[in-house]
Amino acid sequence: MTDVLSAPLVVEFPFTRSLGPVQSAFLTGLRERTVLGVRADDGTVLVPPVEYDPVTANELRELVEVATTGTVTTWAWNPFPRRDQPLGTPFAWVLVRLDGAATALLHALDAPGPDAVHTGMRVRIRWAATRTGAITDIACFEPYEGEAGPDEPTHHDGEFTDPVTGIVAPARLDYVHTPGRAQSAYLKALAGHRTVGERCPACRKVYVPPRGACPTCGIATAEQVEVGPRGTVTTFCIVNIKAKNLDIEVPYVYAHIALDGADLALHGRIAGIPYDQVRMGLRVEPVWAEGAAHPDHYRPTGEPDADYDTYKELV
Repeated sequence: MTDVLSAPLVVEFPFTRSLGPVQSAFLTGLRERTVLGVRADDGTVLVPPVEYDPVTANELRELVEVATTGTVTTWAWNPFPRRDQPLGTPFAWVLVRLDGAATALLHALDAPGPDAVHTGMRVRIRWAATRTGAITDIACFEPYEGEAGPDEPTHHDGEFTDPVTGIVAPARLDYVHTPGRAQSAYLKALAGHRTVGERCPACRKVYVPPRGACPTCGIATAEQVEVGPRGTVTTFCIVNIKAKNLDIEVPYVYAHIALDGADLALHGRIAGIPYDQVRMGLRVEPVWAEGAAHPDHYRPTGEPDADYDTYKELV
């Protein structure tokens, strides 16, 4: 049996979103050391604010300012902070109901240890030294024994100079990926510039990349079959938006490619031909970059286009 591969894998990308008037006012307010909530249809104040009432689904626009002090409603101790968490030393995750609000805000509490944290304790915001209009403008909460803030929030028009209209939030997932027996064999073959699939013992279809079982028959697969390296473009799209951290000039073409001998199309980039000349039925072959473990792209072979009937079941 093929040794199963296992390796750390990181999925990371910047998530960009535009902000509506409520979220824009909330984040801009944090930059200005002001915490805004929104008044719901029943008169309660929601912090963080939402754009629609959670009960009636009506749009909410009435902004109010609440205090920077509050009460811990529940908490959990974090003894081992991870990368990019609010504090580099052990801290408590807390839900804090700010004075004047009816809901709680999740953030970090700087405390010397779990014995110093309890439900009902009074805390206040510690502002970050540099603020940009993000939830990280609240550096953390800290214990507070001073006067409580007003229970009745004050109206706020939500108007600020140079409001924040969009944010970029980095998304990252770290985990150990174990592809399994079938895909381990597939990846090892790719390292040798070969492409292998597995044949279903019942329907006799060859699946690339292999899945370890036939998706149609539900039967385990074990018979390896080498396919390609040439194949046929079954369908494609033209990419016109340049992705961050991807050094490929737009426009370029991404296609589904049915390798010769395979009954499932895989995807790959098409190069070596003007993007507007890529077509269904185009015959292509892989191009490997030096030291690469998978094809960099596919290029035309110069053969006549494949007849539609030879690949129509894979479109």
